[in-house]
Amino acid sequence: MTEEITGKAAGSSGGTGPTPSDEGAAEEFWEARYRAGERLFSGEPNVALRTEAADLPPGRALDLGCGEGADAIWLAQRGWRVTAVDVSPTALLRGARHARAVGVDDRVAWHRHDLARSFPTGTFDLVSAHFLHSPVELPRGQILRTAAAAVAPGGTLLVVGHAGWPSWETAPDPHVVFPTPDDVLADLALPPQEWEVRVATTYDRQLTGPDGQPASRRDNTVRVWRRDTSAGG
Repeated sequence: MTEEITGKAAGSSGGTGPTPSDEGAAEEFWEARYRAGERLFSGEPNVALRTEAADLPPGRALDLGCGEGADAIWLAQRGWRVTAVDVSPTALLRGARHARAVGVDDRVAWHRHDLARSFPTGTFDLVSAHFLHSPVELPRGQILRTAAAAVAPGGTLLVVGHAGWPSWETAPDPHVVFPTPDDVLADLALPPQEWEVRVATTYDRQLTGPDGQPASRRDNTVRVWRRDTSAGG
């Protein structure tokens, strides 16, 4: 999901929100967020994606929680064929309009999935999950394990998340848990003979707060590569 530039960005639910069994809860929540304004996100691709994917050879990419499509469009502009997935029909429509406007609509397929219930078919050379946090209860570990299974041999799984609240947040919810890189790797439980951890780091990122003020937030990135055993990798 593309990073927010206004309002309170969500963390991982501590269990107080609706559960995955509440059918339609995720779509209802995110539709309300997107329909509250003409644009929820900055329209720029995530910095971590630009850093980690810039040197990857283009292939098939899966963007989980694509939001309004900035990451998917950036990948398409670099030659990738992208499957972009979100629970919000409004977000997907905005992404598709943006893709048409910049001439890459033939390179991005937009699909609605509630990832707690369904997942795209196929395998991909890059699976990207940015800021997969939600106030609506989300089986994040399960989703990331399914994402890893969708990575083709020789491909990359990129997981980027928040490591703490933004600097403007004065009353953080004590029930919110932000997974560390070690937590992400533990959730993934990837066999070391099949996977290589290439990045697992936490860092401070500069951003703009809801009132236009300079701000920062601590994030983390995990990038793992699936060995291509058929090629002796």
